[in-house]
Amino acid sequence: MQTVSISVCNLCVPCENRCRYCLLSWDGKLRGVDYDRSAEYARRFSDWLKENRPELGFDFYYGYSMEHPKLLETVDFLGELGSPGGKFLQFDGMKFRSDPEIHQLLTDLKNHGIQMIDLTFYGTRAYHDRFAARRGDFDYMMRILEIANEVGLTVNAGIALNHENVHQAEQLLNQLRMHDLGNFYAFVPHGEGRGASLEPVRFRLSDYEALPESVKAFLSKRRYRTEGEWVREGKFSQPQKRILTLVLTPENVDFIEKQSFSDTIRYLEKLDDDYYSAIPTLPELAKIYGDSTEEKFYSERDLYLKYQRRYIAEHHLTLYDINDERQCFSRRF
Repeated sequence: MQTVSISVCNLCVPCENRCRYCLLSWDGKLRGVDYDRSAEYARRFSDWLKENRPELGFDFYYGYSMEHPKLLETVDFLGELGSPGGKFLQFDGMKFRSDPEIHQLLTDLKNHGIQMIDLTFYGTRAYHDRFAARRGDFDYMMRILEIANEVGLTVNAGIALNHENVHQAEQLLNQLRMHDLGNFYAFVPHGEGRGASLEPVRFRLSDYEALPESVKAFLSKRRYRTEGEWVREGKFSQPQKRILTLVLTPENVDFIEKQSFSDTIRYLEKLDDDYYSAIPTLPELAKIYGDSTEEKFYSERDLYLKYQRRYIAEHHLTLYDINDERQCFSRRF
């Protein structure tokens, strides 16, 4: 397995939402370390990689949202490192601002190098606000979209489809089309973090068939298929590369800062190797657990996660969860 990139993450910034499918299961408690400490570490790691492992990519980012108290400074820093956050921001979960304040922030962000923002919608107004657990969030996102158009920022917008909101998709698309979008996309929510709780309302074949063609056009049937389609076709990707992410926490930061960067890479690689050496491949698990009649939609990754969890439970395995993005994790592709 070839390591191609290293990321450093610090979950040190609060989010104003409590979304039902939060990847990081945000509960109001910050799990990161002091931002300046993490930024200094990231700079040193980036410099070391450029000199010693130039074949590896590098990224530094923070969460749970982009609402950093010194947002413009962080954008400048991410731009210096070459991280995507120097040009692109996920704009969900930002604190409420007045229209003039939104305009000023977006203008300042554009002047500091931000070219694009992304907004995620969970349905029309009432449903979206319940899903995000913040009253007024839908209208606020729409105001951000409108003002971003005025400022000249590109705005991408997505809708997370499930069994509950599928009938709202066309109305939402029509509302969004009243504005200038760089890209609109529909997707099936992941099963990670609190997303696992959405399994009972996972998007299914009957939902897809009920969608108007105007919405179907924005849902990738190459990426999202029913479990039955995945199993019957039996053609799965064969991951050969991986991205490793070091998540800094109060529990590991002293240990991490004291060891060499090369040892840190080996540490992350071992976490990944140990996990996948104990778990069969997706094709192998599909032969054991695959249901050729199942009509719920999954990405290939989510289908693999579903089977992994079942295999781990049935075999009573105790493994470090390499898929949990609240701690050091990996992504194979």
